[in-house]
Amino acid sequence: MNAMENLLTRRSIKKYKSDMVPKEIIEKIIEAGTYAPTGMNWQSPIIIAVTNKEVRDKLSSLNAKFIGADIDPFYNAPVILIVLADKTKPTYLYDGSLVMGNLLNAAHANGISSCWIHRAKEEFESDEGRELLRSLGIEGEYEGIGHCILGYADCAEPIAAPRKDNYAYWVE
Repeated sequence: MNAMENLLTRRSIKKYKSDMVPKEIIEKIIEAGTYAPTGMNWQSPIIIAVTNKEVRDKLSSLNAKFIGADIDPFYNAPVILIVLADKTKPTYLYDGSLVMGNLLNAAHANGISSCWIHRAKEEFESDEGRELLRSLGIEGEYEGIGHCILGYADCAEPIAAPRKDNYAYWVE
């Protein structure tokens, strides 16, 4: 699959098998995230790979609290790549978003399903989230950007919605 085809065919998946993604593939996906462009090449984001089921389930419960529902907001995906970015850099939000995009597209290029899950900001502003970062030895002014969940789809791949007519404008 060429790069353009990859970009046009990636879809968010919201139902996963519990099968673990091989570590070598997760490493490739993470590497792609580290090559996302960042403002002034500050490389303000960090990526935390979570494959430990206990920690994954704890994050799921914490995330679910912020939507007020007793569900798994990670759709049973066995891998969570958490993207945080250093708030002291003026481009941190954009930098982290570009990392998320690279992770999602790299997952698809490697035959892995993915989805961007929100509420990382709320999670890591909470006492529980800050404690998790401290327990991992992560210090600094980080803000949660998103969770890139990874796994093998347990559903049919969604069909892309038609693109809206006024998506792009030309000035010639």
